Amino acid sequence: MDTTRKTVVVAGSSGFVGSALVPRLRRRGYDVRTLVRRPVKAPGEITWDPGAGQLPSDALDGAQAVVNLAGVGVGDHRWTDSYREQILRSRVDSTTLLSERLVAAVSAGSAPAEAVLVQASAIGAYGDQGDTVLTESSPFGKGFLADVVRAWEAAAEPARAAGLRVAHLRTGIVLAPSGGALGRLLPLVKAGVAGPMGSGDQFWSWISLEDEIRAILHIMESDLEGPVNLTAPAPSRNADLTRALGDAFGRPTKIKVPAFALKIALGEFSSELLGSQRVHPEVLEHAGFEFTHPTIHAAARWVAQGRPAQTSPTV
Repeated sequence: MDTTRKTVVVAGSSGFVGSALVPRLRRRGYDVRTLVRRPVKAPGEITWDPGAGQLPSDALDGAQAVVNLAGVGVGDHRWTDSYREQILRSRVDSTTLLSERLVAAVSAGSAPAEAVLVQASAIGAYGDQGDTVLTESSPFGKGFLADVVRAWEAAAEPARAAGLRVAHLRTGIVLAPSGGALGRLLPLVKAGVAGPMGSGDQFWSWISLEDEIRAILHIMESDLEGPVNLTAPAPSRNADLTRALGDAFGRPTKIKVPAFALKIALGEFSSELLGSQRVHPEVLEHAGFEFTHPTIHAAARWVAQGRPAQTSPTV
């Protein structure tokens, strides 16, 4: 596909996934504009404030794709009432603003009619479902994050109602050599003091950062729309995932973390670590996407090698 001079606007570009996606887009020949919540410091940056509904009128001009990864981290703080509101509003406000402005740009002819909104989402949509296999056709579950995802995805309705292609990236636990979901766990694994969380029997649906980036590109450059599970085809039980990481680093993983200790340390967020989501990437697989790291052992070896997402221009 010839991507030369095609324009992509990325929100959340400084985050864990966004900071890996932006350089990959540029290597593929895209003109990338990034939305930032501070004064502009570099070419291609555009200052915005989604909470205040502020976005320059020409920010999306010429955009073939808008990739929205904006949203405060769900595990960064205890879930106080005020932080719950930040989790919700940071997602809904940004999605609403970009959805409405993309429709306006297309309607005015300043953005192409085939423009796509590639919108972050999460497997939190499904709630705690035990050993049930979950696909994109599974209904929303119960719980705070399920409610957040429902509102988050609904915020893109203006674009969908206008006939634009909208894809929701229902991402699982993203594994990488540093940062992200493993930012706190890896030091414990390397020190040999990690182990199962709670019973360890709960399913953790994960994806390597490399496959996360490749999947986003695949979705953006295809005709996929609606919910898309960004998880590897082999979800792992928490104990098995931790053990695979320990094996990759040559360290034991036998120190069990009791559920009550997680609840004391993390508050309500601990329910997400102890909950079970056995998610299958049905849409990606039917679209012919091939995972670089299809198993937890392959992903764990990649994490242990300490390599960032690939630097080649290929998907």
